Amino acid sequence: MQHSTENVMVISKCIKKFLVSVVIGSCCAAPAVAADKVKFNLAWLPQGSTGGILVAIAKGFYAEAGLDVSAVRGYGGQRTVNEIDQGLFEFGYGDPISVMLNRAQGGKTVMVGTINTRWPAALCYIDKPERKLQKPADLKGLSLGGGAASPLQNIVPNWLQANKLPADHIKLLRLDPSVINSSFLEGRIDLAECWEGANKPILEALLQKDGKKLGWMRYRDFNLNLYGNGIVTTEKLVASNPDLVRRFVQATYRGFDYQRTHAKEAADAIASQQKLMDKGILLQQITETNQIIEDPEADNKKLGWMRADRMQATVDFVKKAFNLQAPIKANDIYTNKFVE
Repeated sequence: MQHSTENVMVISKCIKKFLVSVVIGSCCAAPAVAADKVKFNLAWLPQGSTGGILVAIAKGFYAEAGLDVSAVRGYGGQRTVNEIDQGLFEFGYGDPISVMLNRAQGGKTVMVGTINTRWPAALCYIDKPERKLQKPADLKGLSLGGGAASPLQNIVPNWLQANKLPADHIKLLRLDPSVINSSFLEGRIDLAECWEGANKPILEALLQKDGKKLGWMRYRDFNLNLYGNGIVTTEKLVASNPDLVRRFVQATYRGFDYQRTHAKEAADAIASQQKLMDKGILLQQITETNQIIEDPEADNKKLGWMRADRMQATVDFVKKAFNLQAPIKANDIYTNKFVE
């Protein structure tokens, strides 16, 4: 009986010590810090061109940077940049053309890193043995479908003129964006604008099913020296919370670096969260994005870095193509300080 009493007392002392340690530990432990919530506008559906963002989410790179990032589908580049300017998103996938047009209307968006170091668009066509399309002059009289509000309506005529061709060298049609791909695949238009890392692999796959082959002519191979899409935010966020901007930018390029060095694993990571994506098409989109995320001519090889000369060429072309009168300077639309 005595041993039983002693055992109870020993157990009671142990319980008291445990409770005391729990109380002390809970008092002294540092409070958990909530991750900063960030919304990113993808500008379209999830795809390889924005794969670095999706990888950074899937691999926990944002979480390690203290960020809770949600990627939201978008509805085109210009709308995406305007929604960022309106405060609906902290960041998004946008291009310098959209940034300049936003700023011309009083907006204050800015690029904080590039993803496409060269313009990723091309004019795509169905390859035919009897037709050789190798240079812009070969496109004479062909029809090209584009949305009424698409930048294509301004870019193509000025691109043709840069190649010493008349602005009407190509028949530029205004179509509902929802029918452009079907019109192209059915042969009702000769040309369609396609984008590396986005719809180009999709068009290739659809044509292959019919035993056809996709051909393309990249703008950048013929006198179009523009930056493509990158990370866009607002001057307000840059000024008010530069630490958040830096953490987001660094984690994003960590995702793109992983995608660049582990393409298949990146596709697997994205597909594990985006169940409806075709992994083969996704892998091709990633491969195409990887090819233009690095700029071999840049002195600074860090991912995201933007060259002053190419950004100036971008501004000069956009001002002419869109007849912008606003006094927008190249330095107004981008900064490298978060990728340095």
